Amino acid sequence: MSRIKGMQALFKRHRQPGDIVFAWVFFAVAAFLFTQLGAQSPWMPEAKTFSQPAFWPTVSVGLMVVFGALHLLSSALSPRLTGRLSELGFWLRSAEYALWFMIYVFMVPWAGYLPTTMLFGAGLALRAGYRSKSMMVSVLLLSIVIVVIFKSILQVKIPGGELYQYLPGPWRSFMLTYL
Repeated sequence: MSRIKGMQALFKRHRQPGDIVFAWVFFAVAAFLFTQLGAQSPWMPEAKTFSQPAFWPTVSVGLMVVFGALHLLSSALSPRLTGRLSELGFWLRSAEYALWFMIYVFMVPWAGYLPTTMLFGAGLALRAGYRSKSMMVSVLLLSIVIVVIFKSILQVKIPGGELYQYLPGPWRSFMLTYL
């Protein structure tokens, strides 16, 4: 009997107020992906089933739809929890950092990798509440180290900034190559 209670405790479901919203979004995304499988992953007429390029994507996305539907059903049949809007607000606050990243990605080709990394590093440090002079210096030095590692050592190809064209010749070529 204690073994059954242990299993029940293991599989006991802990719900959050935003569970039904997550279940709907997950199911909708999975269903959309399932509708796109034919265009994205072809089935070859001569290939064996397990060698098909579309086999494993179809299995995985199909299981996403099935388990997403089961999650949606169990969430819909569960008692309603209060606090859904505050939970959604918490999720949306997390999206702020995705917005920071998108702005960063759009700024790099215009301002350059080094200035943008330094600017956004300092901005994120200020946003997180780190305002001391030593922290700002640390963030700026870390930004320089990150840029040097990515551009010079790892040789990641990152487009040079449009602002670099206003630098004198030797500086422009140095900045485009290394920073």
